[in-house]
Amino acid sequence: MKILTVLTYYRPHTSGLTIYAERLARAFAKRGHQVTVMTTQYEPSLPRAEVMDDVKIIRVPVMARISKGVLAPTFGLVATKLVAEHDVVQMHLPQFDAPGVALRARLFGKPAVLTYHCDLLLPPGAFNRLVNAVVSFQNNMAGLLSNHIVTYTQDYADHSSYLSRYASKLTPILPPVELPAPASEAVSAFAREHRTKERRPVIGMAARFAAEKGVEVLLDALPTILQKYPKALVLFAGTYQNVMGEQAYYDRLMPRIRAYEAQGHWSFLGNLDPVEMAAYYPNLDVLTVPSLNSTEAFGLVQIEAMMNSVPCVPSALPGVRQPVTMHGMGRVAKIGDAASLAESILEVLDEPKKFRGDVEAIKKSYDPDSIAQEYEKLFERLLRKGK
Repeated sequence: MKILTVLTYYRPHTSGLTIYAERLARAFAKRGHQVTVMTTQYEPSLPRAEVMDDVKIIRVPVMARISKGVLAPTFGLVATKLVAEHDVVQMHLPQFDAPGVALRARLFGKPAVLTYHCDLLLPPGAFNRLVNAVVSFQNNMAGLLSNHIVTYTQDYADHSSYLSRYASKLTPILPPVELPAPASEAVSAFAREHRTKERRPVIGMAARFAAEKGVEVLLDALPTILQKYPKALVLFAGTYQNVMGEQAYYDRLMPRIRAYEAQGHWSFLGNLDPVEMAAYYPNLDVLTVPSLNSTEAFGLVQIEAMMNSVPCVPSALPGVRQPVTMHGMGRVAKIGDAASLAESILEVLDEPKKFRGDVEAIKKSYDPDSIAQEYEKLFERLLRKGK
């Protein structure tokens, strides 16, 4: 099968969406499919075309940036050629160009499947309200033109104003999650470098430093946690400097974080590659995902943590609460409630044995090959329907 995957950002850009897309594309390729990823050349230094892990990547030049999006005038021309050459088209939303790609799929008689990752909710402001409105319109057009829509969980779909409109052509498929096996020496080296044996317990947060991630909720919860565990340490893994559209948020929170850094209670690790993340998780006692709105639909890092026997404390957002709800490895905190977050983290830290889960079953449920097979069944069903 020739599969065309279309999304705005792809590797080396790092987000939950790009990681999902990369894992799925690689899994398709390993299963013998011919996979092409069409994306944007968001950094001029990136090659226009390359092959990574048997996946062909085509990057379309960018003329300008608009908020967190890009303008790529030749995107449509490239899409026309690539859609015609492939059997099925898979798009990742939110994506401004998705309606045009879905329309081309319709015209060429190729099944078009949307994978809906999350809502787009930009910070307040007249311009961002306009961007939100435009993207919402584009996403709805893509939904109308597509043959089918995939989302992570039925829980998120039931609470999404977007997905609820397309219930008749919606299928929940769990996200692909994988990590390299943690090497014992790498785990020990990480512990030595970050003094995790001295600063216990260790609370992990793995995310972009962005307003929707709820960093301030964890900051507000820390005083309560430190009362009981005065040596507690937060290890923040992910991009935290120069995050697009988040400078004001960064500037507002950094004075408090710098104070915790000086006291040895907070450490920024920056963006970690998969091998480094494999050493990160075993050094944690708990991982928290205190996200605040529907731009977070699941929290893939929770599954990565659980695969390393680390319990999680997410907020009670639809979708985000599902990993703990399904696998029992943690507690769910109230959305935006620092007291609830502190209470839930403390419960997990106080009784770690209570939150152990079936790690091997979790790994099997999210194995990229298994997820690729679910997509294959969907693609084949749509291809048969089109004949």
